[in-house]
Amino acid sequence: LLTIQEHVNKPLKKVKIVFVGDIRNNMSYAWMKGCAKMGMHFVAYGPKELINELDKNTLNQVYEVANYSGARIEFSDNINSLKDADVIYTDVWASMGEEAQIPYKVKILAPYKVTMDLLKSTGNKDVIFMHCLPAFHDFETKLAKEQMELGYDIREVTDEVFRSRHSVVFDEAENRLHTIKAVMV
Repeated sequence: LLTIQEHVNKPLKKVKIVFVGDIRNNMSYAWMKGCAKMGMHFVAYGPKELINELDKNTLNQVYEVANYSGARIEFSDNINSLKDADVIYTDVWASMGEEAQIPYKVKILAPYKVTMDLLKSTGNKDVIFMHCLPAFHDFETKLAKEQMELGYDIREVTDEVFRSRHSVVFDEAENRLHTIKAVMV
């Protein structure tokens, strides 16, 4: 949230965050809960089959908090749901220990890769891109190379977006360091 406050020139309650890709993972749920608490507009944008698999208990908690805070929580597989987004957020498609799921994840998530065209679909020339890191944005890692040799492009974001003016991933990482240090004190 600190990174959003630094880079988006509006109150948090007016910020629209779209989490793109594997909307069932821990980061998506964390953003869902955080946005509900802060009264923000959150969209989980991913495949319909993943929308149908979202944890019902978590959704009930999120809706209860959102009703109190005035947050708007949405789930969509339609690219139009990105319109007017201030923040595009994604995470890796297969976490550690999920390597066996890579073929399936690539198949269902490839249409949700964060590209410059996806950013443009927001209609917001100042949209920011965030990622908790590490990210698969090129083929410089051992895993990305190995998977590409097997025919699987595991990049959840293109290098063009990752290195663009829209990307605030390193500011986000720096802010995480400062917030962790503050909690420790």
